[in-house]
Order: sequence, then C-alpha cells, then structure tokens
Amino acid sequence: MRLTHWLSALALLILTMSGMQIFNAHAALYASDASDFAHPALAIGGGMDSRGDPKGFVQFGSRRISTTHVLGWGPNGYGEEGPRAFPAWATMPPQQDLANGRRWHIAFAWIFVLCGLTFAPWALRLWPSRADMRALPHALRTHLLPWKVAPSAQQNPLQKLTYFGLVFIVVPIAILSGLALAPAVDSWAHWLPAIFGGRQFARIWHFAAMITIIVFFVGHVVMVALTGLVNNMRSMITGWLVVPQSAAAGGVVRPSAADEPAAKVPALS
Repeated sequence: MRLTHWLSALALLILTMSGMQIFNAHAALYASDASDFAHPALAIGGGMDSRGDPKGFVQFGSRRISTTHVLGWGPNGYGEEGPRAFPAWATMPPQQDLANGRRWHIAFAWIFVLCGLTFAPWALRLWPSRADMRALPHALRTHLLPWKVAPSAQQNPLQKLTYFGLVFIVVPIAILSGLALAPAVDSWAHWLPAIFGGRQFARIWHFAAMITIIVFFVGHVVMVALTGLVNNMRSMITGWLVVPQSAAAGGVVRPSAADEPAAKVPALS
C-alpha cells in the first residue's frame, strides 16, 4: 500500500503535467456534442493587444480574466514567452509537443490504474457505516482546526467518505472519460463517448475529474503538514504511526491529547 501510495503521487504529477501539455494543443472546452469555437465554456489563450503588448486570458463563457505571464501567455520552453495556455515549466515535456505529451500521459495512466486496482480492495472497507454518518458532523467541526487534531489509529468518517468517493467515483470518471477521448478505444467502443454526452462533454468530465483529484491532493498534503509532518511522513515510509494511547485503544480523535503517553501502532493509511 505504501509503495502504490508513492507511485500514485508520482503518476498524478506526471498525468497533470502531460495533461496540460495535451490541453495546450487545443485550449478550450465546449459544453456541446461538437466543437463550438465561437462559444467555449472555458478557453485559455493569448496574443497581442491593440498596443502590441502581450495579453493572456482565461475565458469562462463570455467573461474574460486577464492572466498574462501566468496562463495564456508565458514561458514557451525555448527561453522566450509566447501564446500558450499553460506555461512550459508546468507541462511534460516543457516544449510544445503533443505526441510526447500523449506518450507520457498514457504510460503513467497505466501506472495510476494499476495502483488504483491494488488499493481498491482495501478501500472497500471504507464504506461509511451508520455510526460513521452520525459522527460526520462532529468530524467536520473537529477538522475546522485541523492542526489541533490528534493522530488516530482509525479513519474518521470524513476520511472514509473522501477516500471512498475518490477511489470509486472520481478516479473511475477520470479513467473512463480519458478512454472516451482515445480514438483507438472509440473505434471499438462507440458507446463510451456517448455515456458522457459526446467527445466534447467527455473532455469536460475528464478536466473536472482531474481538477477534483488535484484539489484532493493539495488538501491531503496540507492536512499531512498540519497534523504532524514528521509523524505522518514516517507512517507513509515505515508503516508506523505514533498516536496517544487513548486513541490507539479506541480510535478516538482527541484535540487535547498532546500530553498523553504515546503508543506506536501500524498506520492504516
């Protein structure tokens, strides 16, 4: 589990960077079955304004937001700046290269899928029980101040719902919508793009799923840092987590347990 955890983190990083490289080839999303170039739901672009100054923008429907030197216009991978949805430093490879971007994306997509299949049987145990749902409001209130949450030998209801939803809802949507965008798959599975409303809607589903995974990843890293970086990193590497003895015995999260005797228990996640 620890091995697939770190491989998944690496795969997610490469998938994000190569996915942005692929998106750069046509930096627009359309809420329709076919491309409606005049009315994108989301577009990132750039060029020169009337005064000859560079201009980058993100467009939501008819509204444009200036993002010059961040999105739409930025580093192009050749030591210069130019029109480019995502900057060179954020993409894999840095230079505009759709073919190699697809190769990186597909290779690490297989790694991500294999890690998910390894993790999924364990994740089935995270199906929230009725007791978990009753305890959910308390878990939400507790995590409003996450740096005061003591380590626990058990997952709380908020963790269970998040992990279960990610593994069995968000990740499958990302994988299936990605397959729907592959011409080789579409040639024998015509029904797959139709499930998502067509290829352009499949791009929106894929983009939204990846954004959700990235938000989870960022939140996950923040929580790791706020709830004890050294202790959490040790558990991810060695499999052992130091928790207060009361939490080790009953799996109770207690914000005031900092002064209690500690016990070393196997980490569950």
